[in-house]
Amino acid sequence: VLVGPSGCGKSTLLRMVAGLETISKGEVAISHRVVNDVDPADRDIAMVFQNYALYPHMTVYENLAYGLKNRGTPKAEIDARVAEAARMLEIQPYLERKPRALSGGQRQRVAMGRAIVRKPSAFLFDEPLSNLDAKLRVSMRGEIKRLQRRVGTTSIYVTHDQLEAMTLADRLVVLSGGRIEQIGRPLDVYHRPATTFVASFIGSPAMNLVNGEVHGGKLALGPVLIDLDASVPAQGAVTVGLRAEDLRLHRGGEGGLPFRVDYVEELGAQRLVHGFVGDQSLVVAVSSENPLPETASLSITTSRLHFFDSASGRRIDWSGEERSKALAASLPALEVAAS
Repeated sequence: VLVGPSGCGKSTLLRMVAGLETISKGEVAISHRVVNDVDPADRDIAMVFQNYALYPHMTVYENLAYGLKNRGTPKAEIDARVAEAARMLEIQPYLERKPRALSGGQRQRVAMGRAIVRKPSAFLFDEPLSNLDAKLRVSMRGEIKRLQRRVGTTSIYVTHDQLEAMTLADRLVVLSGGRIEQIGRPLDVYHRPATTFVASFIGSPAMNLVNGEVHGGKLALGPVLIDLDASVPAQGAVTVGLRAEDLRLHRGGEGGLPFRVDYVEELGAQRLVHGFVGDQSLVVAVSSENPLPETASLSITTSRLHFFDSASGRRIDWSGEERSKALAASLPALEVAAS
């Protein structure tokens, strides 16, 4: 899954793979074949767009079969492939309908079915769920996940929705400003963000990022000093990352970081408490069963702290700054011309 904010280059990168954008540098290989100069129609890929791109004058069956007919596929094979895709996507009752008689979710299934019947080397999904309502997006996410497992074909999926990215991806590629910030499994990216951008983009709520100073094994957050482990990873000014679920909220202001509650978001089983430590804002995730104290303090597990270089935004590992720099230098730095 390629994920990032609007304009970061993710759709441009997908279009490069599809052959719809010219590649100025580097190579694209599909099934070990370099396809830089291969026409889109000959790359053996199938693309699913956010606007469905169905032919309105054709039935669902005709939409599914159109590409195969153009390739001269025998009718018996077309019928078999269409029937298999329709069964997978549970659209058998709609094969004789026109797209205008279908709901948004049904149209998106037809668009996916048209890609499936091709049996390509790779599927390319360009924000296919962005036109659906919130409830339908959740159910379609599950359908795409199950479908990908069943078909077993490599899929590249573009989205700006980090929750969609986390739930669908086997491998996550986070982009910002035409550059790859981090590649990894979703939970690895969540628990070990490589940069402050990734930390703030992946996760809901976003990771708290605050300014701090490390001196002599102690972390200063405003007027409060926190004892750190002996293997402190940095010295001087740092950006400190704290996940909302790694903070503990206590009644009263003693024995922790004094926390001034600003407002609360009720999410059902969980509530997000927004407030301030000094002049720096923090979000704390707590169970909705716990009553909110009038005065509160925070405790922090120091092993769950994330440290980032204040200037570059790069992660500083607990195992040492030099190792962190080596890891950062080894990260891909693919430049993409954003359209």
